[in-house]
Amino acid sequence: MTLDRRFLLCGFAYAIAGMGLGIYMAASHNHTLFVAHAHILLVGFVVSFIYALVHKLWLVGAPARLAVLQFYLHQLATLGLTVGLVLLYAGVFPESTLAPLLGPMSVGVLIAVVLMAWLVIR
Repeated sequence: MTLDRRFLLCGFAYAIAGMGLGIYMAASHNHTLFVAHAHILLVGFVVSFIYALVHKLWLVGAPARLAVLQFYLHQLATLGLTVGLVLLYAGVFPESTLAPLLGPMSVGVLIAVVLMAWLVIR
């Protein structure tokens, strides 16, 4: 499966999760998870969708190993970040417990963006 398709499918998975969370918040009138909801949709869905477009339109001959590394880094960091935010804002764990997860995952998302920019520049 091509990386553009992988990014697209992962993006749709995040869209489904984010919209499901949004519907839950609306139905329960409990909006404490709105930060996690926003991150799921923006970092998960929108960024993955943009990466899919970039791969389809500009990175057809990208270095395979670096592109695959960037894909897995983005997916792992996004999943860790969004799950961590859900656990934080749902009150399951305090920030002091989740900070060792949230910090590195945020940096992972940033490194994935830098890698994508590098792939495009090359």
